Parts: sequence; C-alpha cells; structure tokens
Amino acid sequence: MHRSAPRLARILACATVPMVLVAGCSSGSDDKDEKNAGGSARPGSPSASPTVAAAKFSKLPDVCTALSGKTVDKLVPKAQNKKGKALPSADTNTSASCLWSGLDGFKYRSLTVSLKLFHSDPGLGSGDRRAGEYATQQASRAATGKVTDPKTEKVAGIGDEATSVSSKEKKDGDEFRNQTVVTRTANVVITVQYDGAGYEKEKTPDAAALLKDAKSAAKEAVGAIAKDSQSGT
Repeated sequence: MHRSAPRLARILACATVPMVLVAGCSSGSDDKDEKNAGGSARPGSPSASPTVAAAKFSKLPDVCTALSGKTVDKLVPKAQNKKGKALPSADTNTSASCLWSGLDGFKYRSLTVSLKLFHSDPGLGSGDRRAGEYATQQASRAATGKVTDPKTEKVAGIGDEATSVSSKEKKDGDEFRNQTVVTRTANVVITVQYDGAGYEKEKTPDAAALLKDAKSAAKEAVGAIAKDSQSGT
C-alpha cells in the first residue's frame, strides 16, 4: 500500500531529529495520548535541606571577666592573680577557661570557670541540644576519676538547666572538697569548679558553704553571658 505524501514527509522529517526529541514525532492519536501522559508526569523535586533553630549566642565573653572582683575576693581570698589566669584553648572562639587560686594562711581555694559555645549545625543539631549533651557529659566527668563520695543533684534557678556534683578527694595527705556546677544557658555551657582544703591544722572547708558559693558564681557567669550578648561587644 502506498503511503500518502504528507505522511511520508513527516516520517522522513522525524528521521533527522536528535534521539531526545524522537518521542514528539509520532502521529495521529498517539501524539495526543503521549502528550497527555507527559503532561501529568512531573520531575521529582529535590528534598529540602534539613534546618535547625538558630543559636542564641554567637560568641563568648572574656571568661576572666565573667566574675566580678568582689566575687573573686570572696571565693578566693588572696588570689595569686585577682584578674585570673586564662588557660590554653584550641579555639578561644568556642572554648575558654579562667583560673583563680590562692592561699589565705592555710586556707586553700581554687576556682575555675569554663565556657563552651555550640553553634547550630544541620548535620549535628541545634546549638541548644548539642550544649545539653555536653553539659550531661561534664557532670558525669565531675563524678568520676579519683574523687570519692560523689553526689549529683539537679539545681533550679540557674540558666536553662544546671547540675551540681559534690565530691571529696585526697591529695598528698590533705582532704579536699570539690564542688562542680554545670549550667547550660541556651547554647553555652558554663562549668564552675570550686575546690578547697585546709593545710596544717586548718579545718577542711565546709562542703555546703563551698557549693553555695559555686552556685552563686555559676549564676553570675550566666548573667555575664547575657549582658555581653546584649551589649554586642
């Protein structure tokens, strides 16, 4: 059977079209059916990238100014360096610690304030959640090692969450009382370590009094972080 001239011309024209377009060169009702089928198909859209809540704090304050001179005088009488000693850090933008220590007669006191900042990361989670996980780890560390009789308690009224760890430790024959308060304020973790001992005939410091002071220092540090954030310095 002879093909009509228009149909033959159409077939020949399609033979020269690149392969990616051949589907558009059928005729008659097939054209319409395939066109309709193609119109109903939509390429899959890429999945949305995971998002996390933005972190509240973007930087840390100067850790050695987190406590007032008055607080340092009270907690560490006759501190060797009232302004504190900044401890080494691999990245001072996200981690910083300051130490005060002193001997008043035979009363020894040591105070360390450490700050740890966590940014929000789509692959790791929000800064708040990461900080919470780190705070739990810090509290666990304070209750392990060479310390004895560790007592861990939740503390209310300091930051978003806080935990205290009280313990005893013997160093070179002297009894030490160690108090650690780990506090999370949004995406920043504050770890206050406050230790005391009585040398020679001096009495071992009262653990409850040390803990009270450690909590007070943690609360002051929380305020310092908020103030620094508001000032934008």
